[in-house]
Parts: sequence; structure tokens; C-alpha cells
Amino acid sequence: MWERFTRDHEQAIRASAAPKEPSARARMVTARLRQEDEQAATAGRKGLGRLRAGNRRSRNAAPKEPEGWRTGPARQEITRRADRKRRILGGLGILVAVAALLFALNPGAFLSRLPGGQGKGEAATRTSPAPLPAETGRPDGAPGEAPADTPTLARPFAGSPAERYADGAKGLVLPEAEAVGTLSKEQVTSALKLTRDFLVIANLEPATLRGERPTGAIALIEPRQEELTTLVNASLSKPDREHDPLRLFSRFDPNDVRLVGDTVKTRGRMTFKKGEEGSVHVHADYTFVYPLVKKADGSREVTRTIVRRVLETELYDPARFQVTPGKLTVRSYNVDIGNSACDVDDGFLHPAFSSGHPGTPAPSGPAVDPYDRSRDLDADANAGGKPGSRGECGTASRT
Repeated sequence: MWERFTRDHEQAIRASAAPKEPSARARMVTARLRQEDEQAATAGRKGLGRLRAGNRRSRNAAPKEPEGWRTGPARQEITRRADRKRRILGGLGILVAVAALLFALNPGAFLSRLPGGQGKGEAATRTSPAPLPAETGRPDGAPGEAPADTPTLARPFAGSPAERYADGAKGLVLPEAEAVGTLSKEQVTSALKLTRDFLVIANLEPATLRGERPTGAIALIEPRQEELTTLVNASLSKPDREHDPLRLFSRFDPNDVRLVGDTVKTRGRMTFKKGEEGSVHVHADYTFVYPLVKKADGSREVTRTIVRRVLETELYDPARFQVTPGKLTVRSYNVDIGNSACDVDDGFLHPAFSSGHPGTPAPSGPAVDPYDRSRDLDADANAGGKPGSRGECGTASRT
């Protein structure tokens, strides 16, 4: 019975969590540490007797036990690894957030820095300049020189004053309307909106730019202006030097070039005044900048054509005159075209590229800045496009 009792209790003790005798290596390390503590204590008693109780280990203190070779890394090492992992993951999270913010603010500049994008020295890495405020009067002179950047598919207006112009119809800002003569404020507002609608369809609508018939713009013209409507129809159906649709509409040959992106830059102003015999006279002066690339597949060279239009319309009081409500009477129109082939009368604009364009004679007239909105179109040559009031085909000083 005693042997059974001893055997059962010995098995229970082995299965319990009772402390086990350390290994020979652990005992050896413990002895060495205890010896070092004793030597340090002896040295302390010799040199620092007054600090005997505070600066040495107590004789009764438990010796420092070494870590077991099977217990894995120490707690401090585990903590350091966790902290290092958290710092790495936190840094990666910050980088991802910054990259997402940069892409949202300027996709073109962000993509240009990726492999295969444009280099740091190219125009695509620049940030877009701040937009200009709306034009409220005739400028004093030509705009200053823009940064010498080359236009690209990502930034087609780089190196041009147009980079600070408004986008599309946003640049056609209407003045605050007020009553004029017998016309109410609402009628003046209608005249301003009709004039803007005509300019948008004639110069910004994609179908018009592709060379299609600008039906919506033609529908805004007073039908009693039979001479004008006849001229417009003849110009669109069979264009020549005397019947040129470019005098009213911006059109490009879809088999020759295509627009880069969906944005056309615009800048200008619109004013109104009291007309003769109970009408409101509207004066519109706007510049349209078109970025273009050749139609051929793989074409990457970007050029620009600049079209400045001065359009004067009139809206009469239908209570006093025989006019069609909701229609405009076109009084005059003038155009200045920068960077388009001369002596080509097919009804399309043909921009020039630095790589050359077959069959397009070079302009021979004086150099004119197509971005100079301070000059009067009635007194200057055309800027490298269709002949202006002098019948000359000038050279655009920049595009």
C-alpha cells in the first residue's frame, strides 16, 4: 500500500506545474551571475562604503535567472518587433493617403511621375496656374509670356496664356441686366442669353467643331434676315472664299485633326446698350482656344488654333416692330484666326504643326499675337489664319 501511495503521488507531482530543476547550463549561468554580483558588491564596499546599502544588490535578493533557451524571444524583443511593424504599416498608410490626395488634385501631374510618364523636366509635372478673373473691360495690352512648356496630351494648354482661361461656356459671363428704353430687364436678359447661346453652338458644340451643320445657331437668327440666312446656307453647303462658314462658325475637318480632350478655353466679355428705335444692342468679344492633334493613330504632337470673334446682335421690342420673338438680329461679325492654313477655302480650320502639314502654304503677313485682346480687329491683319479686314494672312507670334 505504501509503494502504491508513493508511486501515485510521484506521478501527480510530475504532471503538476511544480517547478522543475534547472538544467546544467542554466545553473552554470546562474552561478556566474551570482559570482559577478558578489565581486561588484566587494568592489562597492571598498570604494563606496557610505553607499553600501543603496548601490549594490542585497545579499538576500533573488539572483537574476537567465532566459530559457526554449522559451523564445524575450518580452522586450517581441515588443520592439511589434512597435517596428506598427511604424512601418503607419508609414505605408500615410504614403497611400498622400498619393490619393495628389491624384485627386492633379491626375495629370501624378500620372506623369509613374513609370512611362513624362520626365520631371517636362510640362506635365508643373501644376496648373491659377485661373484669371473674369474680363470686365478691354485689356491694356497682350498677356505676358507663359512658361516655356510644350503642350502635351495631358496638358494641351501648357506654355500658353489660355491655360489660365475659363473652360468652355464658363468663360462667357453675362453682365448684370437692366431695363433699356422700352425693354424690360427680362427682355434684356433674354437678348444676352440668346447671344451667348449662339456663341456656344457656333464655337463650342462638339457637332459644330466636327464640321456638322450648326442647326441650333442658325435657328436663333431672325428669319427676316433673308440675305444673311442665304449666305450662311451657301457657305455651309458649298464653301469658297466669298462664302466662308468660318466667319461665323469654328469647324475642323474630322478626317484631318481631332480635339484633345473635351475642353476649349474661352475668355472675353459681353456688354449691352440702348439701341436705335427701342432695341437693345449687344456687343460680344470672345477668344476661343482649341487644342488639336492630327487624326492619324499614335499622333502626340499638340498644337492650338486661336479664334477671336466679335459679334454684335440686336433685339427689338416685338410690341413695336415686326420681329420674331426669341430671335436675334445679327448686325455685324468679325473674326481673327491664329494658326490656321492660308488660302484653303474648304470651310474648315487647318492648324499648323511643327512637324509640317502637307499642302498648307506658310503665312507671309506680319507677326501678330493672337492672344492680344487689346487690339481692334478692324485695324489689324489676321493672326496667321483667314484674311482679316486688310485681306492679309499674318503669322501667329505664338500659339
